[in-house]
Order: sequence, then C-alpha cells, then structure tokens
Amino acid sequence: MSNPAKSVSWVSVAAIFGCFALFLLLVYFAYLPHQSQAAYTLAAEGAPEELATPEKRREYLKELHSKEQAKGSSYGWVDQAKGVVHLPVERAMELTVQEINAGSKK
Repeated sequence: MSNPAKSVSWVSVAAIFGCFALFLLLVYFAYLPHQSQAAYTLAAEGAPEELATPEKRREYLKELHSKEQAKGSSYGWVDQAKGVVHLPVERAMELTVQEINAGSKK
C-alpha cells in the first residue's frame, strides 16, 4: 500500500504566497482610498475653520470623546416629550437582560 500523502513542492508554496501577495497589492492600490496631503491639512468644506489643523482636530476629538464618555455614564433626557432617556451602558444591559428573561418565562 502506498502512502497517499505526497510532499509539497516549495515552488508551489511560493507561487501560492506570490499570488496572494499580488492579490493584496491589487486590493491596496485599486480599492483603498488614497487622499492627498492637502486633505489632512485643510478643513473640509463646510467644516469650521478652527478645525483646519491636525492638532486642533485632535483637541476637538478629545473634547468630544470626554463629553460622550460623561454622557454615556450618566442619566438624562434625550427627548422628554417622547420619553426617550440616555443611561449608562451597564444599566441598559441589565434592563435588557431582565426584559429578555421576563419574555422567556411567559
């Protein structure tokens, strides 16, 4: 009885990796967006002038993230007329689990 497993040629393995590398290069150059340096140094159309530099954008994003973090860990109204509130994520998860468990017991 002969051994059904045959040795794989290193040339075949190299050819497979080469084809994969060519595919990745094609995807990189054809599908991924490339922006000029001007896109990073100028403010986008309609954006406020105070965000014209990368440093100012970083400061703005840092401030925005801190506001969102504070909002995500507190209670408050989003739209009081419609009864929409925001609450901490942990509490929202607890309420969702309670709601799912109450629905499965019925």
